Amino acid sequence: MRACNAGTVDRIVRVVVGLVALLVALRQGTTPLAYVLYVVAAAGLITGIVGWCPLWALLGVDTCGRART
Repeated sequence: MRACNAGTVDRIVRVVVGLVALLVALRQGTTPLAYVLYVVAAAGLITGIVGWCPLWALLGVDTCGRART
């Protein structure tokens, strides 16, 4: 399993944004915007729940807050 690179606040924000994007997408029906919002919602929810973000890993960002040695 990969190490955590998304801290608590980061994960909460991702889940909230994912839920909001999902709710807005559901209201949009089958428009192209809805499909974009579904992707945003999935990415936010998955990375928020798992605690690891591939983009953060690629950029070398770590918001976990653990001490660096």
